[in-house]
Amino acid sequence: MNGSDEVASSPHLTSVVRLNELSLRYGKVQALDGITLDLPAGCMVGIIGPDGVGKSSLFSLISGARAIQSGTIEVLGGNMADPQHRKNVCPRIAYMPQGLGRNLYPTLSVAENVDFFARLFGHGRRERARRINELLHATGLAPFADRPAIKLSGGMKQKLGLCCALIHDPDLLILDEPTTGVDPLSRRQFWELIESIRANRPGMSVLVATAYMEEAARFDWLIAMNDGKVLASGTPNELLARTGTRTLEESFIALLPSVQREGYRPVMIEPREASPGGEAAIEAHDLTMRFGDFTAVDHVSFRIGRGEIFGFIGSNGCGKTTTMKMLTGLLPASEGQARLFGHPVNPHDIDTRRRVGYMTQSFSLYGELTVRQNLVLHARLFAIPPERIALRVQEMADRFDLAGIMDSLPDALPLGERQRLSLAVAMIHGPEMLILDEPTSGVDPVARDNFWNVLIELARKDNVTIFISTHFMNEAERCDRISLMHAGRVLVSDTPAAIVAKRGAHNLEQAFISHLEEAAAGGDIPQPQSVTVAAPAPAAATVSSREGFFNLRRLLSYTRRESLELRRDPIRLALAGLGSVLLMLVLGYGISMDVENLRFAVLDQDQTSVSRDYTLNLAGSRYFIERPPIRDYADLDQRMRDGELSLALEIPPGFARDIARGTPVQIGAWFDGAMPMRAETASGYVQGMHYHWLATKMREAYGEAATKGLVSIETRFRYNPDVKSLPAMAPAVIPLLLLMLPAILTALSVVREKELGSIVNLYVTPVTRLEFLLGKQIPYIVLAMFNFVVLVAMTVYLFRVPITGSILTLTFAAFLYVITATAMGLVISTLMRSQIAALIGAAIFTIVPAIQFSGMINPVSSLEGIGRVIGDIFPTTYFLTITRGTFSKGLDFADLQTSFIPLLIAIPVLIGLGTVLLKKQEG
Repeated sequence: MNGSDEVASSPHLTSVVRLNELSLRYGKVQALDGITLDLPAGCMVGIIGPDGVGKSSLFSLISGARAIQSGTIEVLGGNMADPQHRKNVCPRIAYMPQGLGRNLYPTLSVAENVDFFARLFGHGRRERARRINELLHATGLAPFADRPAIKLSGGMKQKLGLCCALIHDPDLLILDEPTTGVDPLSRRQFWELIESIRANRPGMSVLVATAYMEEAARFDWLIAMNDGKVLASGTPNELLARTGTRTLEESFIALLPSVQREGYRPVMIEPREASPGGEAAIEAHDLTMRFGDFTAVDHVSFRIGRGEIFGFIGSNGCGKTTTMKMLTGLLPASEGQARLFGHPVNPHDIDTRRRVGYMTQSFSLYGELTVRQNLVLHARLFAIPPERIALRVQEMADRFDLAGIMDSLPDALPLGERQRLSLAVAMIHGPEMLILDEPTSGVDPVARDNFWNVLIELARKDNVTIFISTHFMNEAERCDRISLMHAGRVLVSDTPAAIVAKRGAHNLEQAFISHLEEAAAGGDIPQPQSVTVAAPAPAAATVSSREGFFNLRRLLSYTRRESLELRRDPIRLALAGLGSVLLMLVLGYGISMDVENLRFAVLDQDQTSVSRDYTLNLAGSRYFIERPPIRDYADLDQRMRDGELSLALEIPPGFARDIARGTPVQIGAWFDGAMPMRAETASGYVQGMHYHWLATKMREAYGEAATKGLVSIETRFRYNPDVKSLPAMAPAVIPLLLLMLPAILTALSVVREKELGSIVNLYVTPVTRLEFLLGKQIPYIVLAMFNFVVLVAMTVYLFRVPITGSILTLTFAAFLYVITATAMGLVISTLMRSQIAALIGAAIFTIVPAIQFSGMINPVSSLEGIGRVIGDIFPTTYFLTITRGTFSKGLDFADLQTSFIPLLIAIPVLIGLGTVLLKKQEG
């Protein structure tokens, strides 16, 4: 069913969004299936449904963040498949993606985040300051303007995200589950802020996706979605009337297809038999966990009895998961004590741990194994006797309704079935206690109620203690007792009814809000001030955000933001600074073509003065170091196998006698050929020393005339008279490091945005692909030039390799080269989706060609085939020529100008390629 008929009959005469036969697939998964729908303008439209029904996919398409596969989308009067319309309408849309602070930058402060978005939308300094001040006061974030986003609570992050979204006065505000994981007080403040903004901007349309049905009741228009399709649409009252239900959650269940409601039964709470003074399953006394100077859990104490369902209620980041990990021994407590069944928590106490089942917040089973294989694996891990495993697996399949999916892979299952599998795995060894970390997050209401029916059965019939954390207040009301937690502290512990009664509240959420307001007196919960958000500025105020293909202000906003993040990231700074210094030391001294100090020994079977003289001829050379004589062939073989000897000489018996008689003699020379180049060089040394010894003997016997010829060769080496590797290799390492590290860092900077989700800001703001890439590239060019200065200084003062040519020529070439290197990183980043892949890819695509094909070891002219082609086009080839020319040959720009041309060509080619490959939309 689609909702277009209902919309047509609504009092809203215009539509902010029109969808026609819209479909979307992710591989084999159908995310959206032929949706035709009109969304009314000027009101708040809510899309309700659990995770995985297509809400986020639909919003990403409407915002322009994702490319359309099939169907049409009209937003604010134009087709979103038209690039020009997307460009024109982009400044009129604000999009907050799903996830706490997903579009924010963790190391930037509150004010810096909002300022970044204001710059992207073209606001001048005064306008930025006015808008930022207004929004921060309206959201209560003004006292925390200098606090990094990473240190904000969930509610504060969402308010900051809203500030960033509203900085440019959008006509359409898209909020994808903006309050998931946020405490009730922050949720209430968030929606009050939205109402205040709508009151001052009555023409603004708001689209909201939510899993909280109590929130959905406040929206003007609702769309219920399931399995990529629209179930129904209308006002909240219309949906309730249509289904004849009391609540929106019951209404949503009634709208589901009958096959999904088959076997559904509402949750019935059986009262727990009181057992005062009974055995405690869990005890915590002043449990504390600190991470550095941050206290995640602050002196938490509670006692949970056997067979009790105990709920941990609180927002994301309040310390629930950390507390659970301390209770299971996964994290050692900084202070305090936890006891399970009367025993102190000890990660090495297997007997106690077998009595506990732990279900993590996210699905943590093996996606490559089937349901059956996951159950069997965990049965074996808990040492269930082999003869009992099959029976126990069948029991779990029957109890948790898994029999029909035993041979399926978990990744192919709906979220509700995956949660049942996780619970079955946690119960496979028959534990007496279950610790469940937000087990129903994102699960549809039917699956959630079925899950709770199983939990109640476990607690009441099997006397299993259940310690569960949740965001949902209706789930909290099902617990025997609960603890309300905030900022690492337990605010109150009691039965849900007692907590409500003591506060004189109407429901548990209001009671929780009352406790949070009391805690706010401590000063760390932001309180919005009664500041009116001004009406939208005239069109001229934001016109600069819509102008032109290239905007310097937008480019520099990314440059400024990247510079701030880089300065505050010690790992990347260390990689960029210390990494280049360490690698320069390792490679400068480590890559050597010099073959010296070769260890050799002699198997002298003649033992005469002549044989000893022959041996001394080698031992006196700086290329050889003599080791103790070889005793026999077995000794020779053993010492060469051990690597003690690089050369073994065998002088045969009668060596001196045969020399005196003029009889030909063969001396055996055994080389370690494991390193062919080194062995070939050593062979040449031995041949040269051999001929030198023969010439000496001839002069001794026949005089100087015996060794003189009519023609002789006098060898001279220019630029490197001592023919040492260091003067050649140290300047050659500079191009390698100036290519590898800047390329890696630049690639990581882009891919990091993909991983964190902040790449969505490229998709939904006016910034162009070229502005984005150049803005991120500039800080790494500056950093690379700093590294260039350090590397040159090390080469000159540490390695004692002077610059004999033009330092200005070398510096200008380095500037062009680092632009090329960072541009290569940008190109690589467009092809990768993870930082690990980007790191490996950038390393391979820079190190291998630079060493093998750019003339560092072998001249490019000696290469053939594809190697020669790579060498001729790779930028390192030409910068290497410039570095060696300026360091060793005394060359300047006039001598090296032809090597600058390929660098100048590479810059626009690589930047252009990166711009073309980078997508302005996902998918």
